[in-house]
Amino acid sequence: MPRIKTLRMEGITKSFSTVTANKDVSFHVHAGETLGLLGENGAGKTTLMNILYGLYQPDSGHILINNKPVVIRNSRDSMHLGIGMVHQHFMLVQNHTVGENIALGYSESPFVFPARAVRKKIREFSAQYGLKTDPDKKVWQLSAGEQQRVEIVKTLFHGADVLILDEPTSVLTPRETDELFDILRRMKQEGHAVILISHKLEEILTICNRAVVLRRGEVIGSADIKDVRKKDLARMMVGRDVVFSFSRKPVKKGPVILNVTGITVRGDRNETAVDRVSFDIHGGEIFGIAGVSGNGQKELVEAVTGLRKVESGTIEVEDLDIANTSARFVHDRGVGHVPEERMKFGIIPNLFLFDNAVLKQHHARPFSNLLFLDYRHIRSYSRKLVEDFQVSTPSIDSRIKALSGGNIQKLILGREISRQPKLLVASHPTYGLDVGATEYIRNQLLSLREKGGGVLLISEDLEEIIELCDRTAVMFEGKIMGILDPRKTDIGKIGLMMAGSS
Repeated sequence: MPRIKTLRMEGITKSFSTVTANKDVSFHVHAGETLGLLGENGAGKTTLMNILYGLYQPDSGHILINNKPVVIRNSRDSMHLGIGMVHQHFMLVQNHTVGENIALGYSESPFVFPARAVRKKIREFSAQYGLKTDPDKKVWQLSAGEQQRVEIVKTLFHGADVLILDEPTSVLTPRETDELFDILRRMKQEGHAVILISHKLEEILTICNRAVVLRRGEVIGSADIKDVRKKDLARMMVGRDVVFSFSRKPVKKGPVILNVTGITVRGDRNETAVDRVSFDIHGGEIFGIAGVSGNGQKELVEAVTGLRKVESGTIEVEDLDIANTSARFVHDRGVGHVPEERMKFGIIPNLFLFDNAVLKQHHARPFSNLLFLDYRHIRSYSRKLVEDFQVSTPSIDSRIKALSGGNIQKLILGREISRQPKLLVASHPTYGLDVGATEYIRNQLLSLREKGGGVLLISEDLEEIIELCDRTAVMFEGKIMGILDPRKTDIGKIGLMMAGSS
């Protein structure tokens, strides 16, 4: 197959039942350039790239490579044509080595000891593109950035001329992000084309040559990066001006709401995931936990919200130790929770919106008389929640799984905040959200702070940490590396602490 010089998608339309994901979408990308693909949640970006990668079939439209129409029936066809994709959630076998993962599906791998046969080639690719990949390491031993490099090597092994990256920096430290961008620049120099899906406009402006913006499944515009600014791209995405810098109003600190003292928590593999961690949170304060995913944040959140047992130490909410109680006990003591995996732990996808609006409080008045649910109150409350928190939905009778990620997150946040919690534990609340939804969620957290509530904010987005938090703890390998004022600390120092340097 000759190398891809130009790839075009023309007039692509794709519908799922009554929902049109893409409508008459056309764009192109040339060898040696990086194209940014922007749009709100539900704008159709990932669907469009899944069509290009052969995971979906378009209802109409054409794909052309070097001006010749091609048919892509599956991902094997796509890879054969020279198109590779690194998904937002990595597709690696955790218990296999790097070499074994790369050898999987590689047509030239021998049947016996395939990893051994490709080891030399892996090292050659690593040196050529600066990918720093050890073929003998198990995937579970790798950081998120290292796993991403493995995924990129896999695509190159299959001969990818066009590389699609879906939200590639969402789990990377600032240093790993810089390393990724160096790799992409090297790939461009080698004649590869890169299509980058990202919600981070700074990244688009830093690494891309051009940007195509989708809104509600249609191309709303495109631009050369040298001709636009961040606010221009945001306006194209959401149809209005977006505020990027938030002014935190001075708020008098209230009494201590949460006091965590010397807690140690075991992980799923019985390892020490949280190691003697201590901190406190006052009313009127947003306290951040920064760190790369997998350094104990998940286990810490589960311990605070009653979902995981604590081996030692105390977790006090207004002087009451809630460690090793239950999620309902913690919730009833005024602790709200916006979980990291919203689809798995924040909602019940097959239930209606009004059912999900009262989760965790459906058993209490006024939604229940202890025997039966009062649907009149539930529906009335749900309508007000949708209105107050700007949840875009056809009706409260829609199944929650039909909503976009941003609107699901607005509903979860509204459900938790409407109870006026003493403490809100918000775990990656803007992860994967577009600039409009992100702006809204951040404003709601600041509003809760101004009303005297406390917020425990877990985020890998350093911009979010700096903009919102009064104090921030940086976690690495289960320990707190330090507690600091993020606005008075150099972002490079925070990044080094996230990587284990004090």
